[in-house]
Amino acid sequence: KCLGESIIIVWLLILSSFFFGGVMPASSAILIDLTDTEKRKAAFSLLYLGHNIGFAIGPVIAGFLFNNFIEWIFLGDALTTGISLLLVFFFVNESLPAKERIVERDGPERAEKGSLLRVLWQRPFLLAFMLITIILTFIYSQYTFSLPLQLLEIIKEAGPGNYGLLMSVNAIIVISLTTLVIHLTNRMKPVLTVALASLLFAVGFGVIFFIRSMPMFFISTVIWTVGEILEATNSGVYIANHSPISHRGRFNSIMPIIHASGFAMSPLLIGVLIEKSSLRSVWPLLFLLGIIAAAALFLLYRIERKAKKRLG
Repeated sequence: KCLGESIIIVWLLILSSFFFGGVMPASSAILIDLTDTEKRKAAFSLLYLGHNIGFAIGPVIAGFLFNNFIEWIFLGDALTTGISLLLVFFFVNESLPAKERIVERDGPERAEKGSLLRVLWQRPFLLAFMLITIILTFIYSQYTFSLPLQLLEIIKEAGPGNYGLLMSVNAIIVISLTTLVIHLTNRMKPVLTVALASLLFAVGFGVIFFIRSMPMFFISTVIWTVGEILEATNSGVYIANHSPISHRGRFNSIMPIIHASGFAMSPLLIGVLIEKSSLRSVWPLLFLLGIIAAAALFLLYRIERKAKKRLG
């Protein structure tokens, strides 16, 4: 209330996002430091589930507070952030590896010297994986762009309300099925699991080309949401397993940029496609891109496996 409608509020929100962006690579690096390769998939899955529970509960609480206690939305955010800070400070030990551990680490996680770009260039498999995941985020981002437009075209005035229902289905699936999905795919290599996610994106979004009723939209949402779970919980694991122990924080800092590039390009390019062709032409394209990305990831797995065999 003390700031009223001041522009300072906007700058404070931007500053908050800036610091949030700084926290995420650090938290991922700590998670990697505290786990070994066998436990990382479970750890990343738990982190993903925790984020989504927060994202599901937060808007509900904010909705109750908005009309009469709007200042408590921000006070509550500050309070919960402060509690999180204290929990990390008192209960999470310093995870930075000791020099002896850095020296003894071998394989893709061996320590390296040099800049981020130089070290990344020396890891062609990781670089290829990151570039391929841009395609996945390109596809996935259309749930916020083409999907609501398609609903509006087919369901007409009820489109916005039904889009909200689809997002609720998405949240329910993520919260209720993440543990089961991870259990069923636990023995799969992360790169193959992400390839499966790409196939689910291809089917989940591609099938919208044929949809003319709301129940089928729900089925489509379930399919691509399972793909979302697989991609979100395994991409970080693959990157962690291929990142040098000396550059974990820096490697994790570029993953949000890679994801954002797909989200940034997708609406722009798809918007041009819709203008030049039609809204329905989006879905065959997303299907094709999903198949291409899945094939590329499977090829990456085969090439990497052969390279490891040659090295013994």
